Amino acid sequence: MRFVICGILLLIVSTANAQPPKWVAIKGQVVLPANEAIPVRKQLMVAPPCLVKGPILDEAVLVNPENRGVKNVVVWLRPAAAVPNVAFDPKEIHPADAKRKPADVVIDQPCCMFVERVLACRVGDTIVVKNPAAFPHNFFWTSANNGDANVVIPAKGQHKFMNPLVAESSTIQYKCTIHPWMTGYVRIFDHPYFAVTDEDGKFEIKNAPAGNYRLVYWHENVGFKGGKNGRFGDPALIAGDANNTMEMKPTDFNVK
Repeated sequence: MRFVICGILLLIVSTANAQPPKWVAIKGQVVLPANEAIPVRKQLMVAPPCLVKGPILDEAVLVNPENRGVKNVVVWLRPAAAVPNVAFDPKEIHPADAKRKPADVVIDQPCCMFVERVLACRVGDTIVVKNPAAFPHNFFWTSANNGDANVVIPAKGQHKFMNPLVAESSTIQYKCTIHPWMTGYVRIFDHPYFAVTDEDGKFEIKNAPAGNYRLVYWHENVGFKGGKNGRFGDPALIAGDANNTMEMKPTDFNVK
């Protein structure tokens, strides 16, 4: 099974006097090719109290049957150097980002599944885990830089992390150890240039700096597009042409 990444870069600033754009919106879509069968979602074996709204299906691979878009792919921009631990120069961060305030990022559990299953957060944000169910849930994770969590959340309760998030190079997986089929993932960024694909497999990264950079793709069933070296991403010229659009060559996204 393969995913195909179709990316489009759109100009979002004025080009008066034919000056090249400084800031660009990156838009694209991750889709399952037409010759690939859409995965059949398996019904999960869950505890009876979790079936009040009907069967619960696996959410590891979500493909929209109408347009074959793949949900929950994390996409982000990184500097052009294919080496670890590179960071954006402050001049490469859009000025509007200075006005951003840290946010509470909510992870809900309305019916024995995490919503959202895949999250992308910024340094400084705070995780809030809600439990609207009539029975307890547990929230568990281990991380390199954001500590460990193993908290029982009572029915109709919530848990807010004490400490704001700090940068993390790896994806953090979270679970409910009471209901072991429940899982989700979060990536934490120290810059604003990231997105998670929606129900149509589409994504948008606003106010990205123009120039030579790299685009990285990550999916829970795949890891990085292109394997281990995919953590450095694909080279991408972030720019706008005379028509304010530029198409990127589709690339296979091999799924295990």
